[in-house]
Amino acid sequence: MQLHFSPSMKSITISSSNGFLDFMNIKVAARHISYRTLFHSILILAFLLPFVFILTAVVTLEGVNKCSSLDCLGRRLGPRFLGRADDSVRLVKDLYKILNQVSSEEIPADLKLPESFSELVSEMKNNQYDAKTFAIKLKAMMEKFDREVRASKFAELMNKHFAASAIPKGIHCLSLRLTDEYSSNAHARRQLPSPELLPLLSDNSYHHFILASDNILAASVVVASTIQSSLNPEKIVFHVITDKKTYAGMHSWFALNPLPPAIVEVKGVHQFDWLTRENVPVLEAVESHHGIRNYYHGNHVAGANLSETTPRMFYSKLQSRSPKYISLLNHLRIYLPELFPNLDKVVFLDDDVVIQRDLSALWEIDLEGKVNGAVQTCKGEDEWVMSKRFKNYFNFSHPLIAKNLDPDECAWAYGMNIFDLRAWRKTNIRETYHFWLKENLKSNLTMWKLGTLPPALIAFKGHVHPIDPSWHMLGLGYQNNTDIESVKKAAVIHYNGQSKPWLEVGFEHLRPFWTKYVNYSNNFIRNCHILES
Repeated sequence: MQLHFSPSMKSITISSSNGFLDFMNIKVAARHISYRTLFHSILILAFLLPFVFILTAVVTLEGVNKCSSLDCLGRRLGPRFLGRADDSVRLVKDLYKILNQVSSEEIPADLKLPESFSELVSEMKNNQYDAKTFAIKLKAMMEKFDREVRASKFAELMNKHFAASAIPKGIHCLSLRLTDEYSSNAHARRQLPSPELLPLLSDNSYHHFILASDNILAASVVVASTIQSSLNPEKIVFHVITDKKTYAGMHSWFALNPLPPAIVEVKGVHQFDWLTRENVPVLEAVESHHGIRNYYHGNHVAGANLSETTPRMFYSKLQSRSPKYISLLNHLRIYLPELFPNLDKVVFLDDDVVIQRDLSALWEIDLEGKVNGAVQTCKGEDEWVMSKRFKNYFNFSHPLIAKNLDPDECAWAYGMNIFDLRAWRKTNIRETYHFWLKENLKSNLTMWKLGTLPPALIAFKGHVHPIDPSWHMLGLGYQNNTDIESVKKAAVIHYNGQSKPWLEVGFEHLRPFWTKYVNYSNNFIRNCHILES
């Protein structure tokens, strides 16, 4: 582009070599236009014309309307300069309108649906679908995929429940092999503890731990981690209680794998003279109630309206149907004062915990006359574990529950509890526990669903002393996003929930805190293919 000024400065000629603008002749009348105005006009033209040229070239290259004229350019750019929407914006608005219309319509029952989005696009191209037909098919596909995802989620939860309820092959093998060893190896049958140490089993100057379990591998981890983490292992006495079928295998393990200088006693429930049906009504109640075994061992999907529940609610119901809740070993802690009549203070541990710090300071905690030292579970924001109140466990539509309990009362945790047995013997905690168990059975299990903690929350009401949460960290079997740094700092970590560390469904990044206490060099562990993960 070139500018030519006439000698008199009365005209300006603009020419272009590309043919877009052949010429433009501007005549300037000196008496009407000043040199300043002329200079400004030239500047405007100098900026404007290249801009027009570039935009026109872009439109031409894009092939918009197959033209490159100023008229085409105006049609292309005009709506934008004037604030009017182009065709794409109008198309989106029309699509919104159609989708809103279709959202309230029923999907035809015989509508054939494509299997994928690419198949839908192919059908649109071949059948020339209008926008409404496309929207209906899209809605039907999304509803179908949503149903399939929900069904898969419920199936996953059921499979996880069965996996958590079953005994892994390796642990079953371990129990069988150790039981066989008990019958053939005199060392596996040796007295635990040795006769000269028997008086220490009731010596209150020692730290007495009680563990009730039928899982030999889990029990070995609890005992080993407690002793290895202790600053004074010579002061530890472990009372391991198991059922009759596991007793021989459990005894074999601790006889063949002693942990000196700590003392380990293994007893079966059949060896406690006090544990009779007359003294323990829960035994008869569990065995005789017509619906209780079906509730815990029956079909958990039958009768459940999965279309009206969420996976989270369904998961909670499955949690409440764990068969362990009808095991005497799970109820055993309520009878500790009678089972250990000579002990004053004990720490009761679940078999899914790991001890990471010395626990001797627990015996120094002043329970202020209370029976149960426990971590409260209403002090955090975590929905699964640390924000639990009575309303999370009890059915407050039941008149007996509504009359006697406060829905906002703080709950506390089983799993690591300090029990003052002297103070306990002065209460009616056991009788209260039995009363509420019977009432729940009379109500067809409608007062609460989840295991042994709800009746304990009632029985220990007014007898609980809160201890610092750093002593007992819960929830490692519930959630995948547990904070690792908090796990490292906790004295006791608790894998409560379905994802136990010895199961395939356990969380991989939380399992090493447990496996570090498994003796993988042990012949029984190796032969049963319990492999380090």
